[in-house]
Amino acid sequence: MSGNELREAYLQFFAEKKGHLRLPSASLIPENDPTLLMVGAGMAPFKAYFTGKVKPPRGRITTSQRCVRTGDIENVGRTARHQTYFEMLGNFSFGDYFKKEAIPWSWEFLTEVLELPKDKLWASIYPKDTEAEELWKAQPGFDPTHIVKLEDNFWEIGPGPCGPDTEIFIDLGEERGCGSPTCGVGCDCDRYLEIWNNVFTQFDRTEEGTYNDLEHKNIDTGMGLERIASVMQGVKNNFETDLLFPIIEYASKVSGVQYGADAETDISLKVIADHARSMTIMIMDGILPSNEGRGYVLRRILRRAVRHGRMLGIKDKFLEGAVDAVCDIYADASDFEALGQKKEYIKKVIALEEDRFSATLEQGIELLDGYMAETKAAGSKVLSGELGFKLYDTFGFPWELTEEILHENDMELDKEAFDKEMQAQRDRARAARAENERYAIPDLQGIDTAALKVDLSAREGKVVAIWKDGALVDELQDGDEAGIILDVTPFYAEGGGQVGDKGVLVTEFGRIQAVNAKKLPDGTVYHECYVEEGQLKVGDKVEIKVDQNVKLASARNHTATHLLQAALKRVVGQQVNQAGSSVNADRLRFDFTNFEPVSAQQLADVEELVNREILKGTDVVIEHMSKDEATGKGAMALFGEKYGDVVRVVSVPGFSMELCGGSHVTNVGQIGLFKIISETGVAAGVRRIEAITGQAALDYAFGKMKVVAEAAARLKCHEEDVIARVDDVLAQSKDMQQQLAAIHAEQAKADAAALGDRVQSVGAFSVIAARVAANDMDDLRSMADMTCDKLDTGVVVLAAVNEAEGKVSLVVKASKAAVAAGAHAGKVIKEAARLVGGGGGGRPDMAQAGGKNPAGAEDALAKAVEILASQSK
Repeated sequence: MSGNELREAYLQFFAEKKGHLRLPSASLIPENDPTLLMVGAGMAPFKAYFTGKVKPPRGRITTSQRCVRTGDIENVGRTARHQTYFEMLGNFSFGDYFKKEAIPWSWEFLTEVLELPKDKLWASIYPKDTEAEELWKAQPGFDPTHIVKLEDNFWEIGPGPCGPDTEIFIDLGEERGCGSPTCGVGCDCDRYLEIWNNVFTQFDRTEEGTYNDLEHKNIDTGMGLERIASVMQGVKNNFETDLLFPIIEYASKVSGVQYGADAETDISLKVIADHARSMTIMIMDGILPSNEGRGYVLRRILRRAVRHGRMLGIKDKFLEGAVDAVCDIYADASDFEALGQKKEYIKKVIALEEDRFSATLEQGIELLDGYMAETKAAGSKVLSGELGFKLYDTFGFPWELTEEILHENDMELDKEAFDKEMQAQRDRARAARAENERYAIPDLQGIDTAALKVDLSAREGKVVAIWKDGALVDELQDGDEAGIILDVTPFYAEGGGQVGDKGVLVTEFGRIQAVNAKKLPDGTVYHECYVEEGQLKVGDKVEIKVDQNVKLASARNHTATHLLQAALKRVVGQQVNQAGSSVNADRLRFDFTNFEPVSAQQLADVEELVNREILKGTDVVIEHMSKDEATGKGAMALFGEKYGDVVRVVSVPGFSMELCGGSHVTNVGQIGLFKIISETGVAAGVRRIEAITGQAALDYAFGKMKVVAEAAARLKCHEEDVIARVDDVLAQSKDMQQQLAAIHAEQAKADAAALGDRVQSVGAFSVIAARVAANDMDDLRSMADMTCDKLDTGVVVLAAVNEAEGKVSLVVKASKAAVAAGAHAGKVIKEAARLVGGGGGGRPDMAQAGGKNPAGAEDALAKAVEILASQSK
């Protein structure tokens, strides 16, 4: 069976035969979970369901979840099973079924659907789990002697839900084993391969270590798609399955390195295959290379792939072709439609990043060469961890490559100090995550969230729940920050790139600022609040005052964002697609796919088009319809966004139509004025426009008018004549600069002539070493050129001091005859510059330097003469 057939067989088995709700894979970008960087397990998207904080859409669910883990990335390619990207097949129960269903269903799927030999299957259980043991013994054809009791078969992470688990193994044969007489389930060799794990979440562990029975017991099960594919396809490792091997074949072709010929080159081929697949899926899910968070993980994966390509001898860009191989693998797979649609975009992002890293490699090697030279000069063979981490963190140079180059030069990296720097970075990231968890979702299983309402006309409500730092509390005091749920709210909750409403909650005894409104996975709206004064208790009635000015300003910017996207498609091209947005009361930010900057004329055309539409005063139409009907009408949807069967369509008739849940103006005329502030690049293939509307746009326009009026006053002309007057002033300035340049040239000639009287013989050279007056480095070089031209075997060393700024400039110029006689201007300047507190370098015939110690200028000149004496042949 192919990997795609296996996925479909599993999902159909649990959806059609066992009554599970089949859901598509969640994005790799976690939703409403600030504790995760990326989804790394099948159950991760369902954490709130497992804890009972949020009610699931059905008691039993099945998925094939896309996952990325990079905790042991250095093992990728070195073992049969380690990958950064994988798919986890899962069937989950949230208080529905338990062991007596989960174990038989696992057995049924493996033996009847996949037809795996029953005598080759083994099960490990927790020693005290007698229920699981009896269930395994009852499975038809299962050998009871194949039950292994392991203390490790218990899943828990500190206090909270936990329980025993049972793992299913397949015996792949003695030839895959280690040959040890004790080889069996649990051995580190490849003979007994774990293919399935059922976790029985049945206990709640307290802080004191007591295990209490959970009222609702859950099932969390998982089977790695690539792992079971290796079994079904009879290959020795995951990389030889049809889910990865086509990428290895591509890498082998472009490198000319045969797979299976050498263990070391096989590692690089496997790394490229794994990493190419990971980066392709990550970009499909909306992750872009960056220097932090999940974007940094993507960048690291891509750069490791490039490095392994170089190790195979690939000099040119090659990862674009790997994307084609990945897309071919998933061409017929469900949940991967966006891969084909975004293929060219993904290839462009990867190509741009690969170009950047090629420059990074060259820069990193050059910097490392310098660091090694300085380290050796100091009498050490150990590069400091701080410098190694700087290469890694600031310049993106892989530390593995740093170690490799150091070893080639009989040196090593202070890995302990490097790890300390790395840990400090992790601590900073952890602290940032802790800040994000201030409003972590509490346990809401005791609250009837289905009874909560959103009513735009509501002016009063009752406090249903309050929580701080993820724990429910009964009351708040002044100064407290917390999440609050009301029985009814008129607040728009953050979503679709638009921030939530702000406002005030007023009670008889307190005043609370609501700084934002957000939505839990089940749709429950909560308010991020700060108690300005007094107190607040659960059950209190509150007067609700939404800040209507802020709400309308946000709505203006959101509707303007729709108009902007429609205008960009008309002016720039249909290749423009939304890549993200942020809308608040102050401004709008719109990220879109485009591989070159939008020209000034295009921006002007876009701005004019949007404002013309605003002037039409068209009513905004909001409708609800099926997704198919909406897309059939041409409504734009955002890649990666999940929509229900019924969608909300926001239209400006004749101009824009999008699927959107945000708040909008009722008539585009309410936007008032639209003004683009900036257009910049934010990532490979992604541009960003920032714009303002309404009062902010008017204030911006009035500010520009004020600047023009002030300019006219200073230029003593009418406002309409400002441009012509500026042209006159610039022409006068240019004429004066040309006159000054001519004077400087004549002065330089005179100074050069005067320097001719200061020639001294230094070995084979005629040397002039002098301190002169020069406006800048250009003047100094020009003076050195003119002076050197008049000398045979001449070397000119000049120093110019700017006392006001405390700076020194040095130039050394050597004639061809002087260079032939041994002069090297670059080496002279390097030594002389140290005496003025600076550095520099250059060619044998010309070099320059700068410093910040004017008092050392004369010593620098003397040092230059001394070095020249040593260079004379």
